[in-house]
Amino acid sequence: MTLKTPSAPRQLKPELERDFSRSPALGYEPPDEVGFVRCLEHGFPTPLARWHYHDEYELHLITSTSGKAFVGDWIGPFQAGHLVLTGPRLPHNWVSMDMPEGGVAQRDLVIQFPHEPLVKAADTIPELREILPLLDRARHGIEFFGLSEAAQQHWRRVKSARGLRRLTAFCDYLADLAACTDYRLLSSVQLQSDDDDASIDQIHAVVSRITDHLADEHSASALAAELGMSESRFSRFFRKATGNTFTDFVNRVRISRACQLLMDTDQQVTHICYEVGFNNVANFNRRFLEIKGMTPTEFRKQSLTRFKGAA
Repeated sequence: MTLKTPSAPRQLKPELERDFSRSPALGYEPPDEVGFVRCLEHGFPTPLARWHYHDEYELHLITSTSGKAFVGDWIGPFQAGHLVLTGPRLPHNWVSMDMPEGGVAQRDLVIQFPHEPLVKAADTIPELREILPLLDRARHGIEFFGLSEAAQQHWRRVKSARGLRRLTAFCDYLADLAACTDYRLLSSVQLQSDDDDASIDQIHAVVSRITDHLADEHSASALAAELGMSESRFSRFFRKATGNTFTDFVNRVRISRACQLLMDTDQQVTHICYEVGFNNVANFNRRFLEIKGMTPTEFRKQSLTRFKGAA
């Protein structure tokens, strides 16, 4: 794969799905039906599933498949039931790793909504102030636990409603999220991307290269050369976009895949080590402990006692 020509279609700009890319063919509601709240439903693969950001908040529920999620500088596993709220311009992507041949018809149930109308309305409607802390936390990305079934029901009520009834159904959804105490913040920094189209395409191509070929050797110098950059410029470019150094990013993606295999298979730790791209067990164990705060064996034991998506 040549990094200057990403595999994903170029029509998808960083300001996600604007203009013609808001097409109903991609799962969006017709433009003349859209108000403050926009619903989206799509399967996988799709040109919408790529490294990107946009001005709206995004409430994202995964309904099928499992894989790796990227939210700001956070990288971790996801599976069906994974519910995340991302803030404006926070980069994100979900990459399914267990997709059946031919893909899946439905993987994502999404709601997008802008920041300014809610904040302005909260100035005069005291009840809306309850959601302001939620919106502030969303700048890091929030993963919610125990709300999967309720989230699907909320999404369908919002999707089926129009006008004021849609707004009230949406507020009911937000109220449940604001009251939820079983959640975690994902990105360690409030990463708000301002990259242009070409830069986003380049980052998407690099991320796809890494995730699609975990066991390969990935060199920052080689990737920099492909992009026509010096290694130091590439390093700055990559960290600005992802919040991670290139080496840390590769290690985090590999450890995330290892977590998924530890949870979903009975493969030996040694086998997993090599499958995800580490060349010796000692280095794998060291990186795993550094990133997850426990050994692979301890992680496997703990994963049996808590919802897997909390890894």
